[in-house]
Amino acid sequence: MSETDRWNDFPVGVIGHDRAGIKGKKFKQAADCRSRVVPSFLVVGPPRTGTTWLYEVLSGHVNLPYPTKETRFFDLHFHRGVDWYLSHFLPGEIGRATGEVAPTYFAAPEAVSRIAKVLPEVKVVFIFRQPVERIVSLYRLKRAYGMLRWSLDEALECDPELLGTSRYATHLQRWRESFPQENLSVYFYEDLRRNPQDFVNGLADDLAIPRFPVEDVDSARAGTFSSRQMTEPRSYMATRAARMAADWCKARRLDAMVVTARRSPLSRLFLGGGMPFQEVPASTLERIAEMVRPEVERLERMVGRDLSDWKRIPLSE
Repeated sequence: MSETDRWNDFPVGVIGHDRAGIKGKKFKQAADCRSRVVPSFLVVGPPRTGTTWLYEVLSGHVNLPYPTKETRFFDLHFHRGVDWYLSHFLPGEIGRATGEVAPTYFAAPEAVSRIAKVLPEVKVVFIFRQPVERIVSLYRLKRAYGMLRWSLDEALECDPELLGTSRYATHLQRWRESFPQENLSVYFYEDLRRNPQDFVNGLADDLAIPRFPVEDVDSARAGTFSSRQMTEPRSYMATRAARMAADWCKARRLDAMVVTARRSPLSRLFLGGGMPFQEVPASTLERIAEMVRPEVERLERMVGRDLSDWKRIPLSE
């Protein structure tokens, strides 16, 4: 039996399902096994669009992977199987929305096709951000975590993720071809920064969950998870080794160990501690803006939103 076929044994999603609607074998599996309620929604990013903040805000109101945010199942660990994936979710009540905040799925064609096959009715949420600003933020994150050592100009040539995840219109079209239009919702990071409560209210309505007050409004407006707080690693090799060890542990469901290590004072030996990031030259920002302009203009037409501000060079990340 293929991994796709095995999903037929489980109730797909919880929106629109209740105890009365899940009977027999499926109900028993859902009631008896912690991993038998599968996602009804996915927030697919792309990266550096406020997804970490959103994960923390949604925690306690919906059933999310725990203790780490991302499972990387549909793009990286699909071969590990359904049970491996669903084991990331805490026991949840039937009727409570279950989902994942998974920014790496956005630009991964294999993730789109796998999700469409096994979760055809899932609600998919996109959050788009001024692409030049987002690329700089993603670049700094990857430097801080020892994922690359190039300058930004070099990384634009050598790391396909930076520009690839900013092909908003191209990837959105792929999702549109794979899911019903009514299952896809587009949001904008700038709206989150401007009014976090309105942003979360709209998302709650889309996900069919009760609205709730957002307590961390000020941090959202200030950009708590901004890469401007990051620095170069104290030791690139030590940081890279620590990140690779964390990835190895997560693949083996040792997420709690990773979280404990990250919260330990010893984590300062591996994350940060180096020189502050230098300001990006205006010439580089202009170069990136020209690279992404066709995608911005196409996205404008696709979603019917004026994105003129995105065509200006941002002053800061």
